[in-house]
Amino acid sequence: MEISESVIVRSSRLKSVVWNDFDRVKKGDTCVAICRHCKKKLSGSSTSGTSHLRNHLIRCRRRSNHDVAQLFASREKKKEGAVTLSNYNFDEDQRKDEVLNVVNIKFEQDQVKDGISNIGNNVIDQKRSRFDLARMIILHGYPLTMVEHLGFKIFVKNLQPLFDLVSLNGVEADCMEIYEKEKQKMYEVLDKLSGKISLGADMWNASGDVQYLCLTSQYIDESWELQKKILNFVIMDPSHTEDMLSEVIMTCLMDWDIDRKLFSMSLDCCSTNDNIMCRIRDRLSQNRFLLCDGQLFDIRCAANLVNMMVQDALEALSEVTCKIRESIRYVKSSQAVQEKFNEMAQQARVESQKFLCLDNPLRWNLTYFMLEAALEYKDAFSLLQEHDSAYTMCPSDTEWERAGAIAGYLKLFIEVTHVFSGSKYPTANIYFPEICDIHLQLIDLCNSSDILISTLALKMKSKFDEYWKKCSLALAVAAILDPRFKMKLVEYYYSKIYGSNATVHIDDISVSIKALFNEHAICSPLASLDQGLAWQVGGSGRLGAGNYSRDRLVGFDKFLHETSQSQSVKSDLDKYLEEPLFPRNVDFSILNWWKVHTPKYPILSMMARNVLGIPMSKIALDSAFNMEGRVLDHDRSSLSPATVQALVCAQDWMRNELEDSKSFSGHSTLPLCVDTSQQVNVISGSRWGGYMVLGLKA
Repeated sequence: MEISESVIVRSSRLKSVVWNDFDRVKKGDTCVAICRHCKKKLSGSSTSGTSHLRNHLIRCRRRSNHDVAQLFASREKKKEGAVTLSNYNFDEDQRKDEVLNVVNIKFEQDQVKDGISNIGNNVIDQKRSRFDLARMIILHGYPLTMVEHLGFKIFVKNLQPLFDLVSLNGVEADCMEIYEKEKQKMYEVLDKLSGKISLGADMWNASGDVQYLCLTSQYIDESWELQKKILNFVIMDPSHTEDMLSEVIMTCLMDWDIDRKLFSMSLDCCSTNDNIMCRIRDRLSQNRFLLCDGQLFDIRCAANLVNMMVQDALEALSEVTCKIRESIRYVKSSQAVQEKFNEMAQQARVESQKFLCLDNPLRWNLTYFMLEAALEYKDAFSLLQEHDSAYTMCPSDTEWERAGAIAGYLKLFIEVTHVFSGSKYPTANIYFPEICDIHLQLIDLCNSSDILISTLALKMKSKFDEYWKKCSLALAVAAILDPRFKMKLVEYYYSKIYGSNATVHIDDISVSIKALFNEHAICSPLASLDQGLAWQVGGSGRLGAGNYSRDRLVGFDKFLHETSQSQSVKSDLDKYLEEPLFPRNVDFSILNWWKVHTPKYPILSMMARNVLGIPMSKIALDSAFNMEGRVLDHDRSSLSPATVQALVCAQDWMRNELEDSKSFSGHSTLPLCVDTSQQVNVISGSRWGGYMVLGLKA
């Protein structure tokens, strides 16, 4: 049937909006519906209904392309300051095998009520899309300014023409709103936590001599998983004093309402931090928040201690290191010198497979690798000096010996640092044997016949002794709570460290751990239940006086608990220590062990949660060997302090979303922290690359 032979029906009975896109043509008793876009003919009989016509519109590509382009153009006219995209169209060839579900496109202002745009069967939630964008920026550390990049705008418009592009201020506001919601979730988690919380504090540098204080909580949750969450990222006045810093920390603690739950706090090994720690401890002790008068409260970062001793070692060896560095640079200065050095290495029968490499002075592990390789070629360097008059910077035999001694100690530091920072969230029990090994090595080094080495050892030991004085109790208690060691590991190392006086120090540890257990027993829910029943038996008429008296008789409760321990009933701690050691194996998980044995040791397990959650080290492996502090990247440094805190904290809280994603391994976060030591020297095909960045993931 030809259209020219037919009559186009114009009837008021055609009420369905689908006829806006069809012409109804009649010839005799036959009616045909002809698509106005692709001219396809379908049944137009009144008995056929309109469903088949609607289905055709869904699949009609010419109609879809035409109307979406029209819709986009109409919206662009209504928006002020919209991006101009030249020659914006939908190429038919680019839409092969693609179905666009668009039915009855008719864009009006009322179609975006509550931020939702409708295109037929497609529903675009503007608010949700904006928040998805903000969450993406937070999770991956993208700069906020990306929303103003032309390439990003073109990409979004090609992907979804109906999405309203967000301004810089708009995405910043969305990020702040997400932060507030995530903060409320974090607050509820901490509020419901039955155990104690430990805190770590770090200073970050930003552009323009600006510093930020980063407060990180660490605790073991109800599922016996170690959690580490950034709570605050606060800008500090460059001229801040110890009083100001301690006040800022206390304000943050009270803002989160965790001052009553604080168990320990970890700071760097710096004498200026002593006063800060004392002020905070005194404030908490006034309200009786700390257990055992805060004996385990003052913790210093073990990795920071190692870095400080490494700096002393490298400073003492600086002249020798400079000679070795210049020697390697000379060997690599030309092909002829390289070949001559290789001949000397063959004559000296050097069988090393290591490459000579220049270090990066900002990463001390790279300096060790340089020394380690050079020491294996020391005989070749000596021969080169004999046969090459231009080479004059070869270290002497004594200097080589000193380099070997200090390099051996640096190797121990590297091994220990890997233990400290090797796992994502290391528990406190792993530190005791590593710190004790350092202690024993320092004792031996102090007895060196080389004055330079012994002087260096005494300098390092003075720093170590300060750390040991503050942290040895916490280290030992954490080791005792490891069922593979218990008291035996303390007895083993203390006998080596203290010799004949070991028994005195072991007894001190034993007394302290019993006192800590007794305070946990008093604070445990079981003890609270018993005390509550006792006061009810005494009568409810003196409830107010009873509460007041009970506060005054805390010492009596402690005395009563301690004296009852001397009777036939054994405590959790006694039973735990009397049982055989758990076999040592590679797959052992201390948190899983305590999770399984919580019913058997209800009070001791509560104590284990608090002690094992202490952050003995605050430095991740990414920055463990960095000689400089953490530096906030340029994009974040340019933002307001409130926005910086929102981005840093929210990214940390939302990180589990990335870790649970199957694609996380291939899509990591961009850095908030820049490692200034990322530029390294590459020689002879050996790349001792520094870690380029430090992302927030604990």
